[in-house]
Amino acid sequence: MSTAPPTISSEPKTLSGLSRLRQAWINSMRGLRMAYQGERAFRQEAALAVVLVPLSFWVGRSWVEVALLAGCIWLLMIVELLNSAIEAAIDRIGPERHVLSGRAKDVASAAVWMALMMCVGIWGAALWARFAA
Repeated sequence: MSTAPPTISSEPKTLSGLSRLRQAWINSMRGLRMAYQGERAFRQEAALAVVLVPLSFWVGRSWVEVALLAGCIWLLMIVELLNSAIEAAIDRIGPERHVLSGRAKDVASAAVWMALMMCVGIWGAALWARFAA
């Protein structure tokens, strides 16, 4: 009995117009659900977004500040999704260790760390400007 995850068939590339958009939306929602169910880091970032994105409308003093505060949180989640996709693709190749597989996973993880540090910097500066001045 195989323990491999089931394959997911996608619609043929012949779809166009609203059918293509509908299928793209279905695939995207499936991906978000898989990330939420399978990645603890993504769940933590989603919980953070539920709090910080609405808070950005109060902390930000202009639309630009709100966009930066909310946007950096969204960017962090996007980078986490890409990191998860890279890890899944590497894991699909096989369980054996390889220097290039490790490099790919480490670089993707570094991207998440950089996005997180950007969020900390932007939110720290905004909170300082809002409350220390």
